[in-house]
Amino acid sequence: MQLTVVKTFLYTVIAPHLKMANIKHLITISCSANTIYRALTTKKGIQGWWTPDTVIEPAVDSIAEFTFGERYHNKMIIKDLQPDRRVEWECIEGDKEWIGTVFIFDLEDNDGKTILRFSQNNWREATDFYAYCNFQWGQYMVSLKHYCETGKGSPFDPNNFE
Repeated sequence: MQLTVVKTFLYTVIAPHLKMANIKHLITISCSANTIYRALTTKKGIQGWWTPDTVIEPAVDSIAEFTFGERYHNKMIIKDLQPDRRVEWECIEGDKEWIGTVFIFDLEDNDGKTILRFSQNNWREATDFYAYCNFQWGQYMVSLKHYCETGKGSPFDPNNFE
C-alpha cells in the first residue's frame, strides 16, 4: 500500500513537472467506437491486432499480460475503462523502460468513423528503445485499424520479428 501511494505521488504530482518523453499516434478508423473498444479490452480483440499470447479481463484493477515470444512479457494494470471512450493501462512488469509508462487509448466519434488517440506516456527519456517502440506502435495502430475495419490485423508473429 505504501509503495502504491509513493508511486502515485511520483506519477501524479512530480512527473507532470518533469520533461518526460511520450509516444503519440492519431488514426481514424472506419468503424464504431464500440468495435475499437472491444478490440482493446477483450482477449479475442487484442489477439487480432497486437499479440496472440494475451491474458486479459476487461475490469479496472485487473492485471493483463501480453507476451511477445521469448523476448518480451508485459504485465499491465487496467487503470480506466470508459466504454466506447477510453482504455488506460499502466505497465507494472516488463522491460525496465516500460515500467511506469501509461498507455491511453482515447476514442472519439467523428461522422460514422472513430478517431483514436493513442499515447504511451511517462518514458523517462527518449532512448533508442523508445524510438523502436514508437515505430512499432505505429505499425500496431495500422494493425488495429485493419482488424477493426476488415477483421484481419497483423499481430505479433515470432517468425517475422526483428
